[in-house]
Amino acid sequence: MKINIRGKNKLEITPALRAYAEEKVGKLAGLFHPRHEITAHVLCKVYDSHHAVEVTIPTKHLILRAESEADTMYAAIDLVVDKLERQLKKYKSRINSIFKKREGISNYFSDQFNAQEEPKQDLKALVRNKEIELTKMSVDEAVLQMELLGHDFYLFLNEDNHKVTLIYQRNDGNYATIEVK
Repeated sequence: MKINIRGKNKLEITPALRAYAEEKVGKLAGLFHPRHEITAHVLCKVYDSHHAVEVTIPTKHLILRAESEADTMYAAIDLVVDKLERQLKKYKSRINSIFKKREGISNYFSDQFNAQEEPKQDLKALVRNKEIELTKMSVDEAVLQMELLGHDFYLFLNEDNHKVTLIYQRNDGNYATIEVK
């Protein structure tokens, strides 16, 4: 597993912090089947009152992501790795099943990971399928419409670039968009 570590908010990554992050995040590599080349992107952020670590692991078939906050950077790293392990354990059967059907991959994860006890899952069902007519509007109008509906996201046709755009509210309260290529 390749591990890219960056600091944000004027945080300089010390050799000790780099070694700790590489050791902790690196143990996630053992969960994937060796045929997958994995790169983990670790973003360490420092704020006035806390530290935060975000880990994103893009693979050929899916993107894993988790973020944690703690009083120290080391504690935040521990928490984020634990979150990612829990995500993988929770979804590994579904991941293996989906990619076996689509790609013929019999096993997405390593034998070591598959031998572990799997928690019982209650699969959520798709309970509604809704068709909408995309309305051409500005980003500001889409934010207003989203807020009026009380939703966390809104899909619209961006009048500036004529692309299908999803706007959503981030955890920090700001807005972000995702556009279709």
